[in-house]
Amino acid sequence: MLPPENVLARDLTEWLPRQRWFGGKDSPIDDLSIGTATELLPGDPGLHHLILDVHQNTTTDQYQLLLGVRRDLPDRLRHVEIGGFPEGPGGPEAHLYDAAYDPDLTRTLLDDLAGEASVGPLRFHHASGFDIRTDLTSLPITTEQSNTSLLFGDDYICKLFRRLSSGVNLDLEVNLALTRVGCTHVPAVRGWIEMDDGGDGEPVTLGLLSDYLHTGAEGWSLAIASVRDWYAHTVPPGEGEWAELDASAAGGDFAAEAERLGAATAEVHQALAEAFGVATVRADEVRASAARMNEELTATCRAVPALAPHAKALTGAFIDLAAQAEPLPVQRVHGDYHLGQVLRTESGWTLLDFEGEPARTPGERRALAHPLRDVAGMLRSFEYAARFLITKSGTVPPESGRRLETRAHAWAARNRAAFCRGYAAAGGPDPAAHSVLLRAFEFEKAVYEVRYEARNRPAWLPVPLKSLAHLTA
Repeated sequence: MLPPENVLARDLTEWLPRQRWFGGKDSPIDDLSIGTATELLPGDPGLHHLILDVHQNTTTDQYQLLLGVRRDLPDRLRHVEIGGFPEGPGGPEAHLYDAAYDPDLTRTLLDDLAGEASVGPLRFHHASGFDIRTDLTSLPITTEQSNTSLLFGDDYICKLFRRLSSGVNLDLEVNLALTRVGCTHVPAVRGWIEMDDGGDGEPVTLGLLSDYLHTGAEGWSLAIASVRDWYAHTVPPGEGEWAELDASAAGGDFAAEAERLGAATAEVHQALAEAFGVATVRADEVRASAARMNEELTATCRAVPALAPHAKALTGAFIDLAAQAEPLPVQRVHGDYHLGQVLRTESGWTLLDFEGEPARTPGERRALAHPLRDVAGMLRSFEYAARFLITKSGTVPPESGRRLETRAHAWAARNRAAFCRGYAAAGGPDPAAHSVLLRAFEFEKAVYEVRYEARNRPAWLPVPLKSLAHLTA
């Protein structure tokens, strides 16, 4: 049983802006209505699936909520309570709460996925050839910002998409396609939840169930540990300044992993080409892309004057791309590729989160690109990892700062080369043979980073700027 819609909408309007995954915190909610309410489990506790239509300014966004109803709310669920209502005149008080945090109710998702249930507008599917265990208890991951993921034992991770987009979610679309072609560098898709859109369009993706890689270590964390070890490495007396450039001397050398990551990236690109096909862009389209890169540079230099000293070299890279433009093969790529999107597991490197850059539209995120665009993204991530600790530690003495920057450049150069070597050896387009294209992609990404850091993390602005000082020299 649910309260009257106006009571439920009132409580949700107050509760929703406090949730970290709510995307409209900068504006008040003008109106909130219940788009759909589907009972998934009757009784006490009960489980309802809600789609919330949230109106702010001139836009309407849809959010997904698993709503639990209990007469007695345990203390472990008090922090996700939404509100309450009396069950009839003089009846007991019922509590409403976010049921994603209630393992007594979330097991229903596994039951429905295993049985490929259809409940109201909701459709539950499991991947062909896979059986889904239904005896597992869920644990929410509390570090996510925009979605909510549930761990079911050591077997599965279920990502619930809080803010919904029309059509099939890219993470499901890409991972399911890669699973079907046998790609071993992505978590296998076990099932998914979708909702009829009520019209002639594609169903809306609500959730994605995949294998959980419980032995995985994030690439960013591994790279930072390597950088920290290199910074702490003591050069033996008498070995000279050249020893400051030998990043292999530190015990935590990352280059072998970077090379293996390059190979895994090439194999995923090949699987993406198999799953989605390859097209060709004309030379004039490449020139138009180079012109857009230069326009972004000009606008960013106006907004961030600190970039201006590098503008000549950056423009030169874009001019070179236009001058040597030729037809290019394009395909589906990751789109937002960096060390935080990869895990090192017992069996090798795994790529995650194929949703593309969050600020872009679904159409832009599905756009085909040359695979070296992903390579450029990872090269930029090595530059960031090399300088993260310098930025995090704050101001350092000039002598120490120069030494650390020398070491940062040495670490980044070593791991960039290793990644590209592994990528080419595994059959990816050889970065060395496409240096003009890769350099343009990397400089385009660096311009984006400068703009982003200036707006959002000014303390981080030296990271892309210092890397450009080396790359444009």
